[in-house]
Amino acid sequence: MQQRIDRLRLSDGTSVSYAVAGSGPPLVYLPGWVSHVEFGWALPVERRFYEALATGRTLIRYDRPGCGLSDPAPKENLVELEMEVLDTLFHVLGLQRADLLGTSLSAPLAVHWAARRPETVDRLVLYGGWVQGDRIASAALREHVLGLIEHHWGLGSEVLIDIFAPGADAGVRQSLAVHQRSSASAETAHRTLAAGYQLDVTEELPRVTARTLVIHRQDDRAVPLAEGQRLAAGIHGAELTILPGRAHLPFVGDVDALVDAVRHGLGLTPLSRRFSQTLTPRQREVAALVSQGLSNRQIAERLVITERSAESHVERIRARLGFRSRAQIAAWHATNTA
Repeated sequence: MQQRIDRLRLSDGTSVSYAVAGSGPPLVYLPGWVSHVEFGWALPVERRFYEALATGRTLIRYDRPGCGLSDPAPKENLVELEMEVLDTLFHVLGLQRADLLGTSLSAPLAVHWAARRPETVDRLVLYGGWVQGDRIASAALREHVLGLIEHHWGLGSEVLIDIFAPGADAGVRQSLAVHQRSSASAETAHRTLAAGYQLDVTEELPRVTARTLVIHRQDDRAVPLAEGQRLAAGIHGAELTILPGRAHLPFVGDVDALVDAVRHGLGLTPLSRRFSQTLTPRQREVAALVSQGLSNRQIAERLVITERSAESHVERIRARLGFRSRAQIAAWHATNTA
């Protein structure tokens, strides 16, 4: 599956990048707190998640101003900025109605849109979201995280990945942290997360009329389950699905279960091709060693096989998973054993 990247312009001329993939009725995917439509598509685990969403839907993603390929943000009010981006996106693409998927910080933003423009939303799926941002964590913890982002964005991004992707190994955590820093500057990341902590959709929830599914992982380390339960309770007729797991990022952990839940919320059937491809026990063993940074020669020594055999195992793994590099194998191994 391929994606097409294009640009739209807000009323003040700000350029916003968006990406389109798949075919079928439109599904607008609101970005989390930071995003990069190009880098995200290049990351195997993230791309497969998007491809699963784009099977049966035309998936539309975008980088809000200040993130990814888009221009700097023209205004600081996160809600009003998001509403203008969505309004322009619907207009440029000629969308009358669409399904909406909001994850993490974008879940309450999706609620804002669905409450303001109910005539434009067919189905609403919310994952890992909240009603009141100031209830996500204590004031002291929120201040600590924001301080790290503002003054030590490198360390701050790593701390956040530890929270968002528990169980991933050091290499994958580092690559995801770099991904965050490539998606937004420290200033933008700080401003966006601070605004997320201030989001409150208590009054908007009763005005949502779209068929809604709220999904939350039982032990989400970033957002308490109670906030997901409040989201579902506040929207008339909303369905709540609680999945096991600690990971907050949707493409980490048991992604199969999450994909099935999202597709159910969109009125789609489960995918017959599973997210996690099957490897033989030996190939999984080799993938684990690749994730540790071992060369083919080192793998051969560890497993007491020839270097040529180790090379063949790596090539078969790449062919089976559709990967081009050892780094992709390492990322796959970490996210499928988290």
